[in-house]
Amino acid sequence: MAPAPSATLITVAPTGAEHAKADVPQLPTTLDELVETARTCEAAGAALIHLHIRDGEHRPTLDAGHLRAAVEAIRSETDLIVQLSTGGSVHDPLEQRLTVLDAEPDSCSLTCGTTNFGDDVFLNPWGFMSDLYVQAQEREVVPEFELFELGHVHALRRLLDTHGLPFGGKVHVDFVLGVPGAMPGTAAALLAGVAMLPEEVTSWSATGIGRTHLPVLAAALSAGGHLRVGMEDNIVFARGQQVQHNAELVTRAAELATTMQRPPMSTTEARALLGVKRR
Repeated sequence: MAPAPSATLITVAPTGAEHAKADVPQLPTTLDELVETARTCEAAGAALIHLHIRDGEHRPTLDAGHLRAAVEAIRSETDLIVQLSTGGSVHDPLEQRLTVLDAEPDSCSLTCGTTNFGDDVFLNPWGFMSDLYVQAQEREVVPEFELFELGHVHALRRLLDTHGLPFGGKVHVDFVLGVPGAMPGTAAALLAGVAMLPEEVTSWSATGIGRTHLPVLAAALSAGGHLRVGMEDNIVFARGQQVQHNAELVTRAAELATTMQRPPMSTTEARALLGVKRR
């Protein structure tokens, strides 16, 4: 493992595939809303944006045109690292999830195994993970390995042993804690995962779902990790107070990171940390 970093990579995940626009009208689902969110969150301290895309009816989509338009628009309006979700929604077929890299993002998520996801199952069999990993290597896209379970850490080990290092030579993982049915959003669970990480891992971040948002953020900061925040993972800012804009979550994360003497990382520093190339 690398030494504890002096700055903090803040990722914003603004939309996700779970919340309905009708229930959360402030959720950024249109292209204009996403671009405005990206600009505002970059100014607040984010260096990477993790994107799920919605169609004209605000429903999750993996449509190639929608994905490419979002990547190009955010790349033209900000300096953020653009990461596309290959998870889509839990209902998207595996074959379609593999087409996400056609949009030429800087980075993509790669979930290291199947997990219970509320009342659903988020399917990530070995063959899909392996194919996605090799495609990302070939297309020079940097994967972020999403870990929902301790077993996913072992699956990451298997990917590295089978296919070698990803493009860019860095290995960045993100622990997702607090999903109903997966690892709890506790410091103990996070630290158990960190202790199991392969030596090839160069950096890690964590996100807490829902009410585990702040405990996980604090644990990650104190343990030398980086942060992912956003309305994909949490729509409540404080008791009885719904998040009105993703920038609120980024600003609070940036303030806490700065208080902990690990201020937000610039986009240039983040590219170096992750091994992302300029496109």
